[in-house]
Amino acid sequence: MNNPRLIPTEKIIERLRYENPWWITQEIPSVYKDMSRRLYFDLFYPFITETDIRRAVVLMGPRRVGKTVMLFHTIDELIRDQVDPQRVFFVPIDNPIYLHLSLQDILDLCKKAININSLKGCYVFFDEIQYLKDWERHLKVLVDSYPDTKFVVSGSAAAALKWHSTESGAGRFTDFMLPPLTFQEFIHLKNRNHLIKKDAIQYANKQLPYYIPHDITELNKEFLQYLNFGGYPEVVLSEKIQKDMGRYVKNDIVDKVLLRDLPSLYGIKDVQELNRFFTYIAYNTGNEFSFETMSRESGIQKETLKKYLEYLEAAFLIKVLNKVTVNAKRLKRITSFKVYLTNPSLRTALFSPVKEIDEEMGNMVETAILSQWMHRENLDLTYARWKEGRVEGEVDLVLVDDKKFKPVWGVEIKWSNRFYEMPQDLKSLIHFCKANALNSALVTTIDRLGTKEVSDLSFTFLPASVYAYNIGETTLRIKSTSY
Repeated sequence: MNNPRLIPTEKIIERLRYENPWWITQEIPSVYKDMSRRLYFDLFYPFITETDIRRAVVLMGPRRVGKTVMLFHTIDELIRDQVDPQRVFFVPIDNPIYLHLSLQDILDLCKKAININSLKGCYVFFDEIQYLKDWERHLKVLVDSYPDTKFVVSGSAAAALKWHSTESGAGRFTDFMLPPLTFQEFIHLKNRNHLIKKDAIQYANKQLPYYIPHDITELNKEFLQYLNFGGYPEVVLSEKIQKDMGRYVKNDIVDKVLLRDLPSLYGIKDVQELNRFFTYIAYNTGNEFSFETMSRESGIQKETLKKYLEYLEAAFLIKVLNKVTVNAKRLKRITSFKVYLTNPSLRTALFSPVKEIDEEMGNMVETAILSQWMHRENLDLTYARWKEGRVEGEVDLVLVDDKKFKPVWGVEIKWSNRFYEMPQDLKSLIHFCKANALNSALVTTIDRLGTKEVSDLSFTFLPASVYAYNIGETTLRIKSTSY
């Protein structure tokens, strides 16, 4: 019987040549070349070409949002920009063949594979970096040791990546967050840009530049597709995956995060309990929770619940929204809050596609709209809920000014045209606006667009799909000017 042997260096070099076909062909594999680029690519690429600053780029995001594809598109663009293809290395750290090697060992093998002595002017991509223990320490050493080399890493176990890159990489790493697809990107990936045109809407007695639909019925059909299948590029572009969404998303996204990434990062022992808890949250996305009811309904202790919520939020699976009073004051003790999935198609993956007439549609639309806002960092989004005597009120989305502690705006998210016909029924919104001296607000509809005056207030009504598209478009525009 032959004794097991260590993997010979030649075999690892062979693998590296296989992973980097452009060393010979001068181009990336056609499977990636043919894929549409995400709109976020134009924001990401300048970080790569910024070689005068000695920093590694850390590309973070949930599983399956297209990080590896973006790395290949980056390599493609570098080659188009006349970078020598033999100066570009790509290494997927999740391949067990590299398991016992340090990043320095891998670099030495890359140099050997193409017979070069210096890494000056090289671009090095390490995909799925979280599989390397203490990756941030290794990476920091490389950034310091090779000032003329650009290092780019990506990873999905975002909770750890974020923490490690801020703790250990101070001044050495630049974080770039790639979120799930916005509705605008979804329309772009599907080549449906003709459904929308540049125009203007009336808001707060002003004309605002805005994208509005040529055909709201067609746009709403796409919006429903987005709610059910829209968060992940591969799902959007494959009807085969859409037919088996449960298996694809559940196995590849939910299970890997809940059963592997989070337990290994945080030492969670009862993975089935975490799994059950996430399913419970997913089913109730957009609802208000309290620790008491959550604990009672899930049978999990309050302290454990708090930890689970923290972990799931760090892994980009959920977003917790805190509550303010009618005067937008924060509550000293957080007893209730809303929880949203970071994209609505996660719910479809676990249960079944939602139809326009389903009662869950309201919560799914709310989840979709909130998921567009999640792409905007440092926004103090909340919801308002209050009880005055016997009267209760709620406003779905409130932006609070951090410095003045006053609401900037309020939005009511509805999947209904009823309030367009009867704006006087928006009693909570009217009360909220008057309590905070706001003279206008926004309300979403199914397909009605226009402005209504009620109780000296101006309400702008917009189809939910149009509002979702514009949040994504504005966010991308703001990011492009601020980077």
